[in-house]
Amino acid sequence: MKEPESPLSHHHRWRFPAALLWTLISLIGIWFTANVGYSRLIARYAAVTGNVAAAMKAVESAPLDANSHRVRASVLYNAGEVSEAARELELAVSLRPGDDYLWLQLGIIRDELKQPEALLAFNESVRLAPYYSHPQWQRGNFVLRSGRYDEAFNDLRRAAASNQTLVPSLIDLAWGVSRESPELTQQWAGITDDSMRIAFARFLTRKGKARDALEQFRACKVVSYQARRELLREMIEANAFHEAYEIWQGIDGPDEGSVHDGDFEESQGFDDTGFGWRFSPVSQGARFSLDSNQPQAGAQSLLVNFSGYSDPATVLLSQFVLLEPSKRYRVSFGARTKGMVTGGLPLIAINDAKSEMKRLGESIGIENASWQTLSFEFQTERNTEAVSLSLQRKQCSSAPCPIFGSLWLDNFAIEELR
Repeated sequence: MKEPESPLSHHHRWRFPAALLWTLISLIGIWFTANVGYSRLIARYAAVTGNVAAAMKAVESAPLDANSHRVRASVLYNAGEVSEAARELELAVSLRPGDDYLWLQLGIIRDELKQPEALLAFNESVRLAPYYSHPQWQRGNFVLRSGRYDEAFNDLRRAAASNQTLVPSLIDLAWGVSRESPELTQQWAGITDDSMRIAFARFLTRKGKARDALEQFRACKVVSYQARRELLREMIEANAFHEAYEIWQGIDGPDEGSVHDGDFEESQGFDDTGFGWRFSPVSQGARFSLDSNQPQAGAQSLLVNFSGYSDPATVLLSQFVLLEPSKRYRVSFGARTKGMVTGGLPLIAINDAKSEMKRLGESIGIENASWQTLSFEFQTERNTEAVSLSLQRKQCSSAPCPIFGSLWLDNFAIEELR
């Protein structure tokens, strides 16, 4: 009678085939990993050099690796083979269908090829990465070109909400599609908070729509000091002086037609924006300070120490002042000098703010003297909105033309002559 087979002998019968199977699987895994590693090494080389043959070798080494197909698609695209690049990306997404970036790249290339299937790729990219800005931005642009504006701007607004750097582009797109309508731009771009209103105001200023920009500013509840300054600077650069002045009044503003801090009693320094005093950033050899020693009136005056400054063409100190067109005005100021030696004396000038080369009037050269009050008259032009009141120098007969000595200024004022 044959003895029954024990479970132990049965285990020994299958131990060798099982071990062989796991060894084979391990070897296949090692081979596949090695091939993928080799493929990716070649792929990196192909990506850096743009070598089409190397990109093909990477795909052949690891045909089931989505990354090798993605790299080959990129190399082919850069070589101008856009259709082939699209096919490689289709292979890549089939191997790695959960990669939102691959779907996005496929959508972009299909869009370039004007294939309607681009929308399917963009949809999949958005589905896989619903909170990323780039897929929504690309899909929004694709839909926008098809004329479905409301649907497109839904995507574009969500993208800009996720990535604030897209806000200027969003506004620009809405502006173009709306045929430069501030109202439609505001609606499509979704301009509802203060941050976007300021961005829109700056955009409108650059487009020559300062009045509309001012309305956006007025609608803001809270505007930071820095945002106000940036808008103010752009309005002045656009020669929108009256609108800029209203914005500046919220920072620190006098009445229109007067010189701000003409007696230098309020000054803690100088600014480069707005309607206060501003000085040249390249005025080496001309140092400005507030001096409490013997002012003409009040507690202090402005002291300018010259130590060889040699460029008479530079505006050393200036201020914008709002004035009315076609009116006559008188400028008066106090001046004192000491040790002044130069072939080009300092003077005070009035130029039209829109065209600072347009000289409307100037004082005599300021020579060595104790405190004196100087004045001169000028006429504004028909389109004058503001003038630039400035400290400059007379032109010299030869160059270079250095200047040495000290100049004190005080009590600037402008009055209309009736």
